[in-house]
Amino acid sequence: MMPWLVTVGRRRADGRRLRLHVPVVPVLLVLSPLLALAVAGGVVACLVFRVSPLGALRAAGGLLWALPGTSFEIEQGRTALLLSVR
Repeated sequence: MMPWLVTVGRRRADGRRLRLHVPVVPVLLVLSPLLALAVAGGVVACLVFRVSPLGALRAAGGLLWALPGTSFEIEQGRTALLLSVR
C-alpha cells in the first residue's frame, strides 16, 4: 500500500509543539518533473555501475510499499522530531 499522509511533528526547546500533515499524492504531482529527472539519473547510474534498472526499481518499490506504519522519533536535548508515515 502506498503511503498517503506524512505527519511531521516538532517539539521546540520552549515546549511548544508544531505538527504538519503532508499529503503524499499532491506533493508527488507538484514535484513530478523533478521525479522524472531523478528516475532518468537513476537509470544512468544503474547502467554506469552495471546494476539491473528493473531490479533497482523493484527494490525502490518494495521500500515505498513498506513505509506505511513507520515512525521515526529523534530527541536531542529539549527538541524532539517525530515523522510518521500513514
